Amino acid sequence: MIAPRKRILGWWFFDWASQPFNTLLLTFVFAPYMADLLGSGTSAQTVWGYGVGFAGVVIALASPFLGAIADRSGRRMPFIWLFSLMYVAGAWGLWWAAPGNYSLLLVMTSFAIGLIGMEWATTFTNALLPGLAPRAELGKVSGTGWAFGYLGGLVSLVLMLGLLQVNPATGHTLIGLPPLFGLDLAAREDTRIVGPLTAVWYVLFMVPFFLWVRDPRPEGSVSVARAAREAWPHLRATLRALPRQRSLFLFLLASMFYRDALNALYTFGGIYAKGVLGWTIPQIGLFGILGTITGAAFAWLGGRADDRFGPKAVILFCLLVLSAVVVGVIFVARDSLFGRPVSPDSILPDIAFYALGGLIGAAGGALQAASRTLMVRQADPAHMTEGFGLYALTGKATAFLAPLLIAVTTQITGTQAMGIVPIIVLFLLGLVLLPWVKSSGAASPAATGDPTP
Repeated sequence: MIAPRKRILGWWFFDWASQPFNTLLLTFVFAPYMADLLGSGTSAQTVWGYGVGFAGVVIALASPFLGAIADRSGRRMPFIWLFSLMYVAGAWGLWWAAPGNYSLLLVMTSFAIGLIGMEWATTFTNALLPGLAPRAELGKVSGTGWAFGYLGGLVSLVLMLGLLQVNPATGHTLIGLPPLFGLDLAAREDTRIVGPLTAVWYVLFMVPFFLWVRDPRPEGSVSVARAAREAWPHLRATLRALPRQRSLFLFLLASMFYRDALNALYTFGGIYAKGVLGWTIPQIGLFGILGTITGAAFAWLGGRADDRFGPKAVILFCLLVLSAVVVGVIFVARDSLFGRPVSPDSILPDIAFYALGGLIGAAGGALQAASRTLMVRQADPAHMTEGFGLYALTGKATAFLAPLLIAVTTQITGTQAMGIVPIIVLFLLGLVLLPWVKSSGAASPAATGDPTP
């Protein structure tokens, strides 16, 4: 018999193990490296937008169907094993992105496989949340888990910058050492090693998850083969009934927009800093460290606020902050700051961008943790994996939209600053829809003890 506290700790380790994919690959190391690989920030932002967008289509279409199979069969763990293999294989494949000797199709395919595996594994592990603690404590469990994940991302980023990634100006890592393992700097092995590092990190730290987390099969569960046959009719009926579940429907719609905007902000942050401010990867890494620290701190604080004020209040506040921050980002450039010219060698734009990055991390961490608990409140407990599959569907149904809009806008305007304007629009759409969502879901506030209607 595994103690409840140990089950929660094991569940938290998924966030710790998987966060480096977001921190190292999506945002702060590999994404900026694409600008070097392709020769310009504008080209990288365009290619990255199309690649991430098309992977999002696959995630969106399959997640609810896979969730319905899992709920009918009562089996989540075999799926998590499969998606974990995809994560590891995709991340490891990025090692082959060598300058002058690479296949762009192979690189983006590897990245897409890893991203799809990570997102599907996240859907299935999120569905385990309701069984970990009483409903009144889910905000704390989710927030602490998200903070733990951010710390994992921070540690992996520090290891990458301190032991492997070389500053081209000095020829040494952030702490003044030559890179480990005799990595070839001319072949950019010090950067490409981020793929294998992310894969090995996941393998090591998923061990506590698989040892301590259990998912007992409920009564009435069927074989996976039968569940697959029955999944589509059941899912079709669920989708038809969804508009009548007003609170759930509007939450999924609102989160569809604001999560897409947040993911795009993370995905393109490093590329933006590389192209607009001319930052090196170690500088972008420091930016990531700051954002990860604020993300961990405010995910933890947001979990407490979630239990005290309700997840909807936390989400609304974070969306207001993020909307204002993106407006500020547009007005930070190498030769100007918020509309006022500065010397090209001024550090003021750098300081401003670091500050904005800290705010993005803080609001983003609390937003994601609160969204996870609000989804638990909206979903049918008997179909939680399917519910999180719909959550993944709506999170990815427009996951191609923000990257593609950014890619198209950047291509049309020829500037990275104007290219991120769609992010603001998506945050505002989420803000408009969210007030109509009940924090307590379909249940009444009186029955659940939730403080907001």
